[in-house]
Amino acid sequence: MEIEHTPNFSVVATDGSARLGELSMERHSLETPTFMPVGTRGAVRTLTSSDLKELGADIVLGNTYHLMLRPGVETIQLLGGLHGFTGWERLILTDSGGYQVFSLEPDVDDLGATFKSTYDGSLHRLTPKGAVDIQCGLGADIQMTLDVCPPLTSEKSVIETAVARTKLWAEDAREHFLLKRENEKFAGAQFGIVQGGLDLSLRRISGEQIVDIGFDGYAVGGLSVGERREEMIEPMEASLETLPIGRPRYFMGLGDPAGLVEAVNLGVDMFDCVWPTRLARHGTALTREGRINLGAARYAKSEDPIDPHFLQSPAAHWSRGYLRHLLAVGEPAAARLLTLHNLAWLFDMMQRMRQSIRNGTFQEFRREILEIWA
Repeated sequence: MEIEHTPNFSVVATDGSARLGELSMERHSLETPTFMPVGTRGAVRTLTSSDLKELGADIVLGNTYHLMLRPGVETIQLLGGLHGFTGWERLILTDSGGYQVFSLEPDVDDLGATFKSTYDGSLHRLTPKGAVDIQCGLGADIQMTLDVCPPLTSEKSVIETAVARTKLWAEDAREHFLLKRENEKFAGAQFGIVQGGLDLSLRRISGEQIVDIGFDGYAVGGLSVGERREEMIEPMEASLETLPIGRPRYFMGLGDPAGLVEAVNLGVDMFDCVWPTRLARHGTALTREGRINLGAARYAKSEDPIDPHFLQSPAAHWSRGYLRHLLAVGEPAAARLLTLHNLAWLFDMMQRMRQSIRNGTFQEFRREILEIWA
């Protein structure tokens, strides 16, 4: 059976290995490299879907594990799927839930994983086909296969087993997804995930196996989970070397500026991370001069805007002194304003990065970012 790939994706400019791309689906189109805010339980914390649209977000990540448990797929389907439920009209990518499940030390076999809910202790079973059904029920535009993500410190034999199971599960998931897409006539996409820990040979083996199965896009998983950036680069590169040029490449769980430019330098197109929004809720703002902790006493009487070099910020109207006051008294507006700012700042950085690839000045842009953020 010849597979018609969705999304439509094309590389329109390059600067070295850095790629400027166009990704188009039935619901929405966007340029890459792109960053996806994380709406774990159906919302980016402190924000609404209208906020995200005004910020210029093109695609948001939803968490299958949490949504399947609360409120449940049936409820979300009843209320219009994840798009209708959340009031978000653009693209949604859902993870498979595997990362959260494996953090719970589940019972795993070749057919799936059994785990206890973190909400009420109830027992659940997640399989490759089940993860497809759940994500189709949620109405994801792009869904991820269920993979095995062992701790980076695992013995090589454990990582070898994880790679083998990831392949087995990817085959089951792909076959099931293609049958559903054909029978139910929906326009969704499915990405496969490369695993292999920090082992370069296992990374290449996993990448080749996942590409042989044939997906609409590909993700690098199991990295950016606590290792140093220097440790991350080579396994990422080994994974990317195996992936086809003409399909989108997604690095899971990366969102700091230095990490983003290093990954784009190797040819990554898509990213997600809780990093900018989590920092915001703890009083830290992203600026052209680096990150600043607005809870620090030195900002108590500061009249400066949150970032004097980014006056387009949704929080630029208020001084650092005022924002520090909101943080000090526990005013929820502080988390909201800093979240709006951090996402706007990161979207602006991604736009400047795309422009640098278009202009052939990406390496200069990369050096500027690394000087501040590395």
